[in-house]
This record gives sequence, C-alpha cells and structure tokens, in this order.
Amino acid sequence: MIDMSLTNLHAGKTTIAAAAIEALAGRLRGRVLNAGDASYDEARTIWNGMIDRRPGLIVQCAGAADVVNAVRFAAENQLLVAVRGGGHNIAGNAVCDGGLMIDLTPMKSVRVDATTKRAWVEPGATLADVDKETQAFRLVLPTGINSTTGIAGLALGGGFGWSTRKFGLTLDNLLSADVATAGGELVRVSPTEHRDLFWGLRGGGGNFGVVTAFEFALHELGPEVLAGLVVHPFADAESVLRQYRQALEAAPDELTCWVVMRQAPPLPFLPQEWHGKEILVLAMCYCGDPVAGEKATAGLRAIGKPIADVVGPNPFVGWQQAFDPLLVPGARNYWKSHDFMELSDAAIGVLLDAIRQLPGPECEIFIAHVGGAAGRVAVEETAFPQRSSHFVMNVHARWREPAMDQACIGWARRLFEATKPYAAGTAYINFMPADEVDRVEAAYGGNYRRLVEVKRRYDPENLFRMNQNVRPIEDQGAA
Repeated sequence: MIDMSLTNLHAGKTTIAAAAIEALAGRLRGRVLNAGDASYDEARTIWNGMIDRRPGLIVQCAGAADVVNAVRFAAENQLLVAVRGGGHNIAGNAVCDGGLMIDLTPMKSVRVDATTKRAWVEPGATLADVDKETQAFRLVLPTGINSTTGIAGLALGGGFGWSTRKFGLTLDNLLSADVATAGGELVRVSPTEHRDLFWGLRGGGGNFGVVTAFEFALHELGPEVLAGLVVHPFADAESVLRQYRQALEAAPDELTCWVVMRQAPPLPFLPQEWHGKEILVLAMCYCGDPVAGEKATAGLRAIGKPIADVVGPNPFVGWQQAFDPLLVPGARNYWKSHDFMELSDAAIGVLLDAIRQLPGPECEIFIAHVGGAAGRVAVEETAFPQRSSHFVMNVHARWREPAMDQACIGWARRLFEATKPYAAGTAYINFMPADEVDRVEAAYGGNYRRLVEVKRRYDPENLFRMNQNVRPIEDQGAA
C-alpha cells in the first residue's frame, strides 16, 4: 500500500497514509481494492453503462463488521462514500469518483424460516437469490421484475412488481433491519427499536446508514403462477389502452397487468415480420389460484386482436426473470418517471406520440399497474408516500453508442415534460436519474420534513449523500 489522496466530503482531497489503509485491511474479513488491483474494474462496473467512475478505494465487505469498519474509516477521514448493493440504480450512486466505495456484493446470504414465513437477507443479494431461496418453500417476497436487481436499494426505495397488489411493497414487508450508522454503530431497527429510523428506512433510500441485514415477512405463492404476454399491433394501441384502463377498474388484488410499448424484439413466439416493429404488450400475472386467474385475466385477453397470447402457467422464478434479456448490464440507460392517479385520454395521446418517435430499438415506455394492498397503507405510516398512485410510468431510454446520448436522453426528457400536466407530482426515487436532485423534496411530499429530522439524528454530517439525498438541513442548496 502507498499513501493515497482521496476525495472528501468537501469536494477536496485528503491524504490517507499507507499505514492507515493497511490497518483498515487488517481489520477486515473482506479486502481493500485500489486502481492497481486486477479486480478493481470489475468491482466498480455497474448495470448502467453510462456510469464510469473511479473510486479511490473499494472495501469489499464479507460481513457486518467489515461494513462498520468501512463506515468508521470514512467518517473519521471525512471521505466521500458510495454504497453498492446490486449496482442497479439508474443514477449510478453505487460508485463515487475518488472516494470510498463500500461494496456489499459479497454479502449474498438468504435464509428462510418456512414455519414463521420469514427471510433474513444480506444486502448483496439479488432478486434472483431471494426468489430461488423463498420459492423452494413456496413462499414469496414481493419485489421487482428484473432478477439482477439488488434487494437492498429496491427495498429501501420501495419495491414493486407482480405480487405487490396482493402483498404490498417490498418495504411494507420489512420486519426489522441491522444498520451501520454514520456514527459507526450497528443498531437493530424495528417497529419497537429505533422506530424513527425504521420509518425512514422504508422509502428513504440509503440516506441513514448501511443495512447489513434485512428481515422480511413472506407469503404463500407458487411454485407456478398464471402469467405471460399478450402482444398487440401498435396501430391498435389507443383502443387497447382505453380498454385496458377500463378492465383494471374491477381487477382483484391478485391480478397485475403492465403495459410495455417499444419495437418488438425477436421473441420466438412472434412472427418474424413483426420483429423491429412498434408493438404494445400487456404483461400480466395472477398471484392466486390459476383457475380463478383464467377468469380474472379473460377481460384483458379479450381486448382487440392480438398478434400473440402466451399467457399460461409459468414457474414464478422463471416469470420473475422474463424481462432480464431486455435489461442486461452494460447498455447506456437514462430514465424519467411520473406517477399517475389515472391514465387519461390526454396522457395516452402523449405516450403514443412518443412511441412514434422512438430514438432507438431498445427504448420503451413501461406503465406499471399498482395500488391494491400497497395502496391501502397510510401515507404517513412509511417514508414512501405515493400510496394513492394507480399507475407508474417509466420512460426507459436504452442504447449502446455514446453518439446516441443526445437523441435518447432528449426523447425521454421531452416525454417527461409533455406528461407532467397529467401526473400526480410524486416520484419513485428508484427510477430517478442523477439530474433530478430538485425532485427529491416533492417526491416525498408531506413526509419530507420528518425525513430531514431522521437525517439530522442519524447522519448530521450527511456522510451518506450518494443517493437521492435528504439533507440534514432544510435548505436544499446547502451540503
């Protein structure tokens, strides 16, 4: 080891003696990496290919003690800190330039107690890790729809997917957590212990500490669900969306149906002449008895004249991975998102115009159908505030070549602005890119002031600022 100049919390540099770095490494079960190590580039590479940052040091943690030691080291030296769980966050907050990156990816343990229907999950686990372990006991934790996503960032920011309407958000199923605070303590939080911190963790993201273990409630589901895709020609999209909207008015909690609009990938069940053409996809899942699911999905499947209908019994683990091929790591990504109370005719018109102007074959618009159990939680019960939103739009710009940056980012931003008049005003922080720091307060609405108080108590120096940041002072212009 040699002396190193690392980025600090004041946007300057702090020289760390080689002896101090060696002493840190000696306290770890994991390891410390710098730019000279062979595995450094792999450790700093995350899902969004637009993010190319170079931490001064990376601490790869093997357990909670390693996390505590890394946090203490950062706090004592006032270093800029980034925390990597799954590395899937669109804003790229898992990696910092020049500072200390706390890498949780080695911490992947998932332990299930089938009797009490609980799971203990480490923060480096992905959704695939969780699903495979829980489904072995025919249990499920409601999570997202891309199995390579990390559980930590997903749960701390919200977490919704195919089973959310039935079982709530991921964070609604959090029973307790172990947290390494900015003060270098490891505390257990629950409804009876550090209650304010427990409240803040459920939606407040990584603002208050590093979670080293989650305890979740599980639910009975699987191993098969009724799920699949119904693919429509884009020419029928306006009619399909209006009927989709109407069909959902009577949808039971067990039924979730999302919309995807994009150019058709070369799916094996689509006729070749449709590959590369604009389509509208209804992606649905019924979290209950398959016979009841056939009845519940009948109205959606009767809409229009689809190109293909491949809804049927599927292993839940497989369905959770169905969109993975479209979301592989390494592509350049930029997202914009709105919550909607309703999918109005005017909003539909704007969305369809945007699909007619797609800047690339991988760009798409998702419309997620939420509500159900997640919508019946009081706004003030968790930090996550948008309980009354019925739809979440994610404008997903995705491309491969840097030369396409301007076209793809511009397309997403224009659509975001055009749909703003129809939006609820809140935002899902896990979908917010790095340039939306001005939306953080609005995203939390009436819960923001309480989040500031929790931040003041547990992280008054704003050590954990590589996130959709809640500052410990109410002036958003200050650090």
